[in-house]
Amino acid sequence: MNRKAQQKGVWTLTSEQFTGLMQQYQRLVYTVCLQFVHDPHIAEDLTQDTFLSAYSAIDRCEPQYYKAWLVRVAANKCKDHLKSSWVRRVETPGDDALPEPRGAPPGDAADPAQRLDEQAGARELEDLVRALREPYGKIAVLYFLEHKETAEIAALVGRPPATVSSQLWRAKLLLRKQITERRQKE
Repeated sequence: MNRKAQQKGVWTLTSEQFTGLMQQYQRLVYTVCLQFVHDPHIAEDLTQDTFLSAYSAIDRCEPQYYKAWLVRVAANKCKDHLKSSWVRRVETPGDDALPEPRGAPPGDAADPAQRLDEQAGARELEDLVRALREPYGKIAVLYFLEHKETAEIAALVGRPPATVSSQLWRAKLLLRKQITERRQKE
């Protein structure tokens, strides 16, 4: 690489050098993607997308920043994926169940007893959340039942976001303990 190209802010890599860069950071990029999407197959696809994007723009990044830049590209790819209308429409939380049988009315569970069991569990969880002692109760209700974000909860209750996060973490521990105790009794 000549000095003139470096002064302009252009760093060129040969295909072999880029392949070496891919091999060096492939596991890191995959791990970043997996942390975002929690699905190994999607994480693999996003890892490939990250390196495809990086290949076309690598000349704009200085060599000492490759690692951080690749992590940022991966994170942005994941965020774009999670914001996509396809993911929001198709991969909704709790969609792990088997597809509904043909002819079944939409929204009906294949097994009505299972559906009742799930509704009872949801009511039981709501009761547990509402019964938490303060300062955890109000925060847990806002988070679990009203689906508010941590920053929004902090503004509503007049506490710093870090305090809300800490109290929410403790509320989750309390709920987990209560649920475990109830299951052991059954």
